[in-house]
Amino acid sequence: MVKILAVDDDPDVRDIVRYEIEQQGWEVEEADSGAGLREALKRIVPDIILLDIRLPDEDGLSIAQRLRANSPIPIIMLTGLGSDVDRIVGLEVGADDYVVKPFNPRELMARIKAVLRRTGTRTTPRASAGAAASPLDHDCRRFGGWFIDLTARVLENPGGETVSLTNAEFLLLEAFVKAPRCILSRDQLLDKTRAHGADVFDRTIDVLILRLRRKIEANPGAPRLIRTERGAGYVLDAEVESL
Repeated sequence: MVKILAVDDDPDVRDIVRYEIEQQGWEVEEADSGAGLREALKRIVPDIILLDIRLPDEDGLSIAQRLRANSPIPIIMLTGLGSDVDRIVGLEVGADDYVVKPFNPRELMARIKAVLRRTGTRTTPRASAGAAASPLDHDCRRFGGWFIDLTARVLENPGGETVSLTNAEFLLLEAFVKAPRCILSRDQLLDKTRAHGADVFDRTIDVLILRLRRKIEANPGAPRLIRTERGAGYVLDAEVESL
């Protein structure tokens, strides 16, 4: 059963969220602070965390950054702030989506369902990076020593260790491995990620590129895999092998 952890210091917001989640037949756990979130995570492993950006004891963005460094659990930020800068910061620290308060409950449920659809295959059994062959129904590829299963949405580094990506980061990498050594403009990357349901807009592409480089480049400051073509866009400079 789907478990949602709703973290907000406003009891009215939590009541609305609880009602809507329970209407879906899902379970919901509540917390009103960063400390409450940490206690809840000792008891449950949620499928999604709904995280308010303003909490009484800790900034939600700092919490999201810490969570993302240690866990692949999807995060949807809840906030009363709606500027592009806030969205960019939320995405930069690893949030999967962003909902501005006051929100329409139907919109919130739609976004939760979209994230669940996009991340629901993460626990699908997969072939390891060193396997001689991958399942016939999985689209698996290698590039620069890395292994990616586009069906199970799994990325493994050259040492065979799983590397966690947010939905937007995974879709961006998928666009690159499907068009290796091709220059992709920001507009093309926007089209390719938005077409698969990512909440991505023009000013976040560069942020997502930076985040992706931090995870797959040996030296993000001098990238070798994802290169910048000044004035044109970005290119995956690696041979991609289909398995």
